[in-house]
Amino acid sequence: MMEPPATTAEEEKGVKRKTNEDEEESPTTKPYTGHSQKVASHYNSLQETGLAVRSHSRIFHMRNFNNWLKSILIGNILDQVRESSTDRVDISVLDLGCGKGGDLLKWKKGNIANLVCADIAGVSVEQCRSRYEDMQKKCYRGDRMFVADFITADCTKEVLSARFKEKKLLFDVCSCQFVCHYSFESYQQADTLLKNACESLKPGGFFIGTTTDSFELVKRLELSDGLSFGNEVYSVRFDQKGQYPLFGCQYNFNLEGVVDVPEFLVYFPLLEEIAKRYGMKLLFKYRFSEFFEDNIKNQQNRNLLTRMMGLESYPCEGSSTPATEAPGEYDHAAKHKDSGASLPLGTLSKSEWEATSIYLVFAFQKVS
Repeated sequence: MMEPPATTAEEEKGVKRKTNEDEEESPTTKPYTGHSQKVASHYNSLQETGLAVRSHSRIFHMRNFNNWLKSILIGNILDQVRESSTDRVDISVLDLGCGKGGDLLKWKKGNIANLVCADIAGVSVEQCRSRYEDMQKKCYRGDRMFVADFITADCTKEVLSARFKEKKLLFDVCSCQFVCHYSFESYQQADTLLKNACESLKPGGFFIGTTTDSFELVKRLELSDGLSFGNEVYSVRFDQKGQYPLFGCQYNFNLEGVVDVPEFLVYFPLLEEIAKRYGMKLLFKYRFSEFFEDNIKNQQNRNLLTRMMGLESYPCEGSSTPATEAPGEYDHAAKHKDSGASLPLGTLSKSEWEATSIYLVFAFQKVS
């Protein structure tokens, strides 16, 4: 397991959109450099694809599984927001690291009132805006559509509140999906991300998200023969073993067709300590497998997983084919079936299960 090294003097001091032409240039409008530039360039270069193309992806079901997990997390938290108030709640949400708008439909189904979307990749933000505008056009008369604002910014270096159209805007929920592992390059960046996520939350508001499990990543590295590990759908490569600083512990992560960019270990107890300084209390932290097991017991959640095609049938039905023909990828499912147990929901290949198991889901609540 990873031992936290001694903190540096800097750490001990305290875990204290594109502009219009007539706006003056500020640090937020200057080109990104270093790691920020790599992240922005990578996600800007990803092509928007339709369902027909995505369905041929090696990790089609895994991506749907992750999307289902986010749907359950978001739905559960929105329910808690409403349950905490006796009056009609107009929910406001900050989507920190919104990407191309993959969660827009979740916010629509959650019947929120206001959404602010922020991301480092300007092309992604514009695609997110376009998705939102398409959703607006498809709304039936009388159907409620939330109001949205879109901000291109490095959320690990820029304070977003200065960019809000409504300067005193407060949020019920901040969602930060698969983003925190880009912020732990330095203390300042991690702190800025948490400041953006938590400072504008209402009392009782929630900070929810998904990120990598640093303990699991280090464990797999230490068990490997070299500096890398993975399988046919993902790979992780470190520069060294044995030393894992609290900030700036970089590794290269590749997930087939989706991610190919450097990330940083997120030492979760430190994330929790920084969040405490913004009045946050940890409600839960689960590995993806634990969150799945807890929530799949609910029949509505099971039905949603089926509709979202989050698992593939085993054995394949009709003209469908497995995600991979590689030997051993479905041994676990075959063993389960041979035992006489049914697989009503299906499965993922072994490689996909291993890839999902490096992630955590978490929720904090603002108590002060």
